[in-house]
Amino acid sequence: MLVLRARRILPLFQRSYNSEATPELRDVLQSRVKDAIRAKNTSASTTLRSILSEINAADKVADSKISSSNIISIIRKASTRRHDAAAQYTQANRSELAEKELMEASLLDEFLPSLMSSTEIDGIIQDILASLALSPADSRKATGKIFKAFYAKVDRSSVDPDLVKARVNHALNS
Repeated sequence: MLVLRARRILPLFQRSYNSEATPELRDVLQSRVKDAIRAKNTSASTTLRSILSEINAADKVADSKISSSNIISIIRKASTRRHDAAAQYTQANRSELAEKELMEASLLDEFLPSLMSSTEIDGIIQDILASLALSPADSRKATGKIFKAFYAKVDRSSVDPDLVKARVNHALNS
């Protein structure tokens, strides 16, 4: 029975990962963890280790290293979680915990590229509307086609999806 378990586990350790996916951001995170450990900054090292843990978990699920846009989306979600936690701590009059969460969020925000502005999103949506011959009667189908064309041109990690949805609805209603 022990031998059977070893045979099932062994392939997990023998996986070959695609090393070309995103060494840059991943390497930057790992070097920042090392720097934080050397500086004895436990808050920064713990925060960055948790992000690396989420990235490694996503790697295992995907059976290969995830792309930089996926890493950015993981970091963005973690930053959002920390901002939300800080808001809840502020409401509960726990300013020291809110401050800690905001410090962690600002650390994560250093790794995030800036999001596209609404004017840039509007420009791309207008280009898509001009290229697609859409009838206003099928707004639901048109919305789906616009989203598909938009995300074919733009990386998902560089835009706020709620803003894109609002701008598409605004463009279709005007």
